[in-house]
Amino acid sequence: MTTTRIYNVNLMTMDSSLPSGANGILCDSELWIYENDIVAVGPAADWQQRPHRSIDAKNQWCLPGFIDCHTHLIYAGSRADEFSQRLDGVPYATIAGAGGGILNSVRQTRAAEASDLLQQSMRRAQRLIDEGVTTLEVKSGYGLDQHTEVKMLNVARALARHLPVQVIRTYLGAHAVPAEYRDNAQAYIDFVCTRMIPLVAELQLAQAVDVFCETVGFTLDQTRQVFAAAKNHGLPVKVHAEQLTNTHSARLAAEYQALSADHLEYLSADDVPALADSGCVAVLLPGAFYYLKEQQLPPIAALRQYKVPMAVATDCNPGTSPVSSLLTCANMACVLFGLTPEEALVGITRHAASALGLTNKGMLKAGMAADCCLWNVDTPTALIYEINGYRPTARWIGGKYVG
Repeated sequence: MTTTRIYNVNLMTMDSSLPSGANGILCDSELWIYENDIVAVGPAADWQQRPHRSIDAKNQWCLPGFIDCHTHLIYAGSRADEFSQRLDGVPYATIAGAGGGILNSVRQTRAAEASDLLQQSMRRAQRLIDEGVTTLEVKSGYGLDQHTEVKMLNVARALARHLPVQVIRTYLGAHAVPAEYRDNAQAYIDFVCTRMIPLVAELQLAQAVDVFCETVGFTLDQTRQVFAAAKNHGLPVKVHAEQLTNTHSARLAAEYQALSADHLEYLSADDVPALADSGCVAVLLPGAFYYLKEQQLPPIAALRQYKVPMAVATDCNPGTSPVSSLLTCANMACVLFGLTPEEALVGITRHAASALGLTNKGMLKAGMAADCCLWNVDTPTALIYEINGYRPTARWIGGKYVG
């Protein structure tokens, strides 16, 4: 495979070990790619002697490929009617209690053919890819039975065969109590723990297990049961935490060394040190905050104080964040939550990689996967400042040029 040298390029490497700070900026530099990986950042005499293809970036900016580390983009149907209800003041919990919300999407997703789910999901994923996303997390959770959950995870696997993106799959069986278990949530948790998690592990259907720990989801004790089952089968865990109330599930996530705790609007500042000590990533989801017209902000100051890594994701889903633009959510994280543009960019690259347990993504650094995009901007801040303003001029995924 030919070596690729990208020169006359400004790099936002996200390598915090560089003297330029957290975003690791190198101006008028070079990036060297061989096979799947970055092999050098900056002039590389050893590689210069080898046959290579040179690409003049013409003073554009190169950033790591963006990573959307929290999505529910595989689903059938629409919940536009619920959107209208919420605009009329009906609370999300009321809609869910009447059979709407997640269970509405469950009914439609169970009825859908895998081929239809794939086509609908490809449209949403393509929008993210067009905007520079090279790695995408996809959760199940709109099946809540064995057949549909497996169907969803196989559709997620198929996305990566049809589109130029890496797809990380997460089993979210503990998303809601299905109608057939309405009066026995514990029996459903037993099904998740004793049948589904072993099956997911055996067939390698997912790389992690997630739980929606909330008053409209599952209790702290039930979440602990799911975490224990996942750990027993070698699967890392994640949690939807403190979105609508403070359940202290973020502290439980820290106890189980979870990859991430996501949402966190009602996170207590007292629980932040536990996240910091465990290395758990705080995933901010401003799209859902916006759609639900929330008022309670995540404790950003405390997360900063204790140096908890903050990722940003779309939470793309049919009910509370039908958003297929990671850069828009990065803008929202700045405007609504008070992140700086630099924090938001780290949040959709290096910290997002950590939220998925990916040690070879999210930075432009020798030894990392060669996922990167060129942008024709004066400064990377422009990507956050202007909504729907830019698309990459060139992209590489796993060292392969994809346009």
